[in-house]
Amino acid sequence: MIESKLLEVPLSAMPRERLERYGAKVLETHELLAILLRTGSKDLNVLQLSIVVLNTFEDLHSLKMASLDELMHINGIGRTKAIELKAAIELGARLNKASQMKLGKITSSKMAGQWIVEELKDAYQEHLVALYLNTKNEKVLDIQKPL
Repeated sequence: MIESKLLEVPLSAMPRERLERYGAKVLETHELLAILLRTGSKDLNVLQLSIVVLNTFEDLHSLKMASLDELMHINGIGRTKAIELKAAIELGARLNKASQMKLGKITSSKMAGQWIVEELKDAYQEHLVALYLNTKNEKVLDIQKPL
């Protein structure tokens, strides 16, 4: 058991306060994760728990692809925290997509290919893809992913 308690960390060094004072970009990944987790466990403070979560997975992509069960196998991560993490990760993925240039008209096969690669980049299995365009060469249907 790790003896250090979060109360021993100066208020100015706590993740929420650091984000408020300096902005999100200066925080380490474990500090951002600690803000999402909000609380630690009986054995670990929230900063320590966030480090344990990050060390459990090879990289952030592995964390992104982790199932709820894999997350809940981490001591200190229950059902609620696992669900909240998955929701935050999905929200981040959607924000990333929203900030990308909108597809609009498909003007080349390269553009169509780039869209399909972006849609399927995290897929673990094969997909049959049909790209439907209207008469203005605008995408009208998204890829239907298997359940």
